[in-house]
Amino acid sequence: MSAATLTSPVTVGEGRIGLRGNLRHIGALIRRNLLWIRQDPESMFDAVLMPIVFTLLFVFVFGGAIAGTDNREAYVNYVVPGLMAMMGMNIAMGVGTGFNQDFQTGVMDRFRSLPIARSSVLIAKIVVELARMLVAIAILLTVGFLLGLSVSNVPGLFAAIGLAAVFGFGIMWIFLTMGVVMKNAQAIQAMGFLVLMPLQFGSSIFAPTDTMPGWLQAFTDYNPLSSLADAARGLMNGGRPIAHDVLVTVIWSVVLTAVMAPIAIRKYTTKS
Repeated sequence: MSAATLTSPVTVGEGRIGLRGNLRHIGALIRRNLLWIRQDPESMFDAVLMPIVFTLLFVFVFGGAIAGTDNREAYVNYVVPGLMAMMGMNIAMGVGTGFNQDFQTGVMDRFRSLPIARSSVLIAKIVVELARMLVAIAILLTVGFLLGLSVSNVPGLFAAIGLAAVFGFGIMWIFLTMGVVMKNAQAIQAMGFLVLMPLQFGSSIFAPTDTMPGWLQAFTDYNPLSSLADAARGLMNGGRPIAHDVLVTVIWSVVLTAVMAPIAIRKYTTKS
């Protein structure tokens, strides 16, 4: 993408670039990221294959043990909303590694030399990753329906997808910050797994928490993935109060965005 596509003819500093200019820059950068995916379709493998592999793995390997071999359909209805909560976490890790690789190849140095808002580079990256996350969720739901997933509240299904996207938006700012401050993609992946594994398995995503030891149940009570998974189940099929879980998920999302977005933008601006 040429510099002319991104350059504003009026001003240089981020604080003096108008809203229209910012939106134009973000749109151009989104197009650049989408064209990159088109040229490198392998970058979509995680979004396409991960929901298929995880759904089949947990339904057919763990579903029988947790729900009984004659009641796998009930486990599908339990685990698929939970996996929706997990998609944002796993896609978010790819945000950090991809952003870091752009630094290693010098692409970010080129962007930072242009008269564009520094935040536009990060926002465009997140918008594209949110689109990849929605693709992953669509594939997850398709596999779920093939395995017997039932949804009694269609508007609630879309609300659950929106809630997962809002939470994913907040998480992505953490990994964008890691993509800026950490030296290589391997370090981001290692740190990401160290954080993601306890959060994912110490939650209600894969199994009810009432059989867990007390100290682990206390952890799951404060785990935002548990709140998101339980909220998604309630929104899609009812049977449980959802107001608290929705509120907790939204609060986590807002706090993560409010804290980490300025840090990510500042680190990106000042990175040498």
